[in-house]
Amino acid sequence: MHTQPTHAETVFTYGSPALKFGAGAAEEIGFDLSRLGVRRVLVITDPQIAATGHPQRIADRMAAYGIEAHVFDGVHIEPTDTSMTKAIEYAQGSGPWDAFVAVGGGSSIDTAKAVNLLTTNPGELMDYINAPVGAAKPPSKPLKPLVAVPTTTGTGAESTTICVLDVLSLKVKTGISHAWLRPTMAVVDPLLTVTQPPEVTASAGMDILCHALESYTARHYTSYERKTPEQRVPYCGSNPISDMWSEQALRLLSRSFRTAVRDPENLQARTEMALAATMAGLGFGNAGVHIPHANAYPIAGRVRDYHAPGYPGDEPLVPHGMSVSLTAPEAFRFTFPAAPDRHVRAAELLDPGLERPDDPAEYLPAALLRVMQDIGIPNGVGAVGFAASDVPDLVDGALKQQRLLSTAPRPVSGEDLEQIFTRSLSLW
Repeated sequence: MHTQPTHAETVFTYGSPALKFGAGAAEEIGFDLSRLGVRRVLVITDPQIAATGHPQRIADRMAAYGIEAHVFDGVHIEPTDTSMTKAIEYAQGSGPWDAFVAVGGGSSIDTAKAVNLLTTNPGELMDYINAPVGAAKPPSKPLKPLVAVPTTTGTGAESTTICVLDVLSLKVKTGISHAWLRPTMAVVDPLLTVTQPPEVTASAGMDILCHALESYTARHYTSYERKTPEQRVPYCGSNPISDMWSEQALRLLSRSFRTAVRDPENLQARTEMALAATMAGLGFGNAGVHIPHANAYPIAGRVRDYHAPGYPGDEPLVPHGMSVSLTAPEAFRFTFPAAPDRHVRAAELLDPGLERPDDPAEYLPAALLRVMQDIGIPNGVGAVGFAASDVPDLVDGALKQQRLLSTAPRPVSGEDLEQIFTRSLSLW
């Protein structure tokens, strides 16, 4: 357990974007931006989402409000420093822009956050990337309005202050985190998610699930040393507001996750998954995430020859939500002693029909494994191409994510991570 702080924190913070939710919500973006005096907008998306026509339709509708909108469709799935730099250079060369609209999954939304940051502030990506990979410099100038329009139900990027990317030269997945990165408005339209393939729904849904579970089991905000105002960060630990969002997200997932994977056109299930993603994002975007997400970065960043079904292209790819899920059962076995009641409560919310194991530490892992098997998640880290000999490199990559690991409810050593990865090579 964490050492009792000398001067315990008594303050938690909570932030969120303005939210517009429901079928047809994406049609109103032009109106919302016009109220901010916006006249020129860059819509940022990826080629696959562009092919659905959603981004161009959103751009076209803005003309009715006197807004000139252009579409950039060069976002890379699982963005890299190279792909983000290309998007930034495009925006810099074709600007100035009054606002940005991201249409797509976390890749598009995170790329738009980086574009917004680097078109309003000096420097390059590595200046702002989290330490120890980058310089962790805070922005010095305010960012432009950013509207995030998720087309996948999972990342919660529309609610958060975080931008995630792979640094190719270091083979590490890392990010940029600052309160100013949070989108101005999240527009969540379930109609845009109906074209999401079942495999993408499964992976992205595991991201929702782990967002909810990790924020719910994160260190409590009172377990930290008291911060000064300038030291406060978006991730402040579990707190009563984030708990509320996480619990409701788990309730929605318990009844809609499997249906959304098996019956992609079930609009009620899609709507509840979109709502769960939004709620989990509102929770973890303030409380934080911990071990499964820290482990996910090297899993995704060091993949060699596995390509997830249902995703475009043929290059090696372990999608973010899948990579998060692969060590989650073992991670929650490890964190159980820090907050047994919370882990048991999370399992009850996720799978009310599951018979409680004799060992309460097995309750949440059992609930997770049942979901993963039902929706077709691979059987552990070994099933996506890693072997026991890769564990040291995976541990090294996870240890670089100290911003996340510090949110875990109990201290995490390299030896602890080695055990979690080793036991996660095969889950069942």
